[in-house]
Amino acid sequence: MQPHGEIRALSARVRRIVAPNPGLMTGPGTNTYIVGENDLVVVDPGPAEPSHIAAILDCVGENLKFIACTHTHPDHSPGAALLAEATGAELIGRVTEDDRHQDLTFQPAAQMEDGDCISGAGWTLRAIRTPGHVDNHVCFLLEEEGMVFAGDHIMNGSTVVIVPPGGNMADYIASLRRLLDYDVKVVAPGHGELIPDCRGEVEKLVRHRLMREAKVASALGSAPQSLDDLVTTVYDDVDPVMHEWAKLSLLAHLIKLEDEGRSLRSTVEGVDRWVLLA
Repeated sequence: MQPHGEIRALSARVRRIVAPNPGLMTGPGTNTYIVGENDLVVVDPGPAEPSHIAAILDCVGENLKFIACTHTHPDHSPGAALLAEATGAELIGRVTEDDRHQDLTFQPAAQMEDGDCISGAGWTLRAIRTPGHVDNHVCFLLEEEGMVFAGDHIMNGSTVVIVPPGGNMADYIASLRRLLDYDVKVVAPGHGELIPDCRGEVEKLVRHRLMREAKVASALGSAPQSLDDLVTTVYDDVDPVMHEWAKLSLLAHLIKLEDEGRSLRSTVEGVDRWVLLA
């Protein structure tokens, strides 16, 4: 495991610093990537933790031109405002509505659109819109190396929590498949080590989500069931300590089934319940 604050070269163009925010949802910590040799871009500066910001600044010196954020969750983007203030670098990414889980300090001059590029000496980053984990999620493809900075679209060692309404399971599965339209050789996730087989990883993740969806459909019946009723059956292979988080992805699966006309929701005394439609 890479020590926090250490600068590790991953390729001729890419270095990584791991933020000191390890945890249940962040694994060993948030990966911050520095791309380039002279004109630099930082991808996902992570939390506004002073030692982490200092490590990034020591690495980039006076050469930072851009700060790109895959999304605005608190473990990925709060460091951006501090870096921009210290360096004058331009903020790149997208914002979304405040759902009480967003970093509101991240304010790019414009929304990054699908296919937009930024570049420096010897590198080009192309934005790939990947809504699903949250609706403002963007992956950045380093075209010269086929390395995609995936944020929380793909994580090494665990699956991503999909949190409605900003998160959407149908969008997430479609966004996973979108990566197969590009020449991606390696995935640089927001948490964990590099993943060398993008196609294999995407196919595995899509298969996992569809198998979980089938399990949701199998657990539903003619009697209305709540999230609390369903989670212990649908996620019986997951540590119960994770069931509160699992209920968020479970809700995303149920909304997908509902949108497809395969389930029906009713609300009784403030509790949502679902039945399976034939």
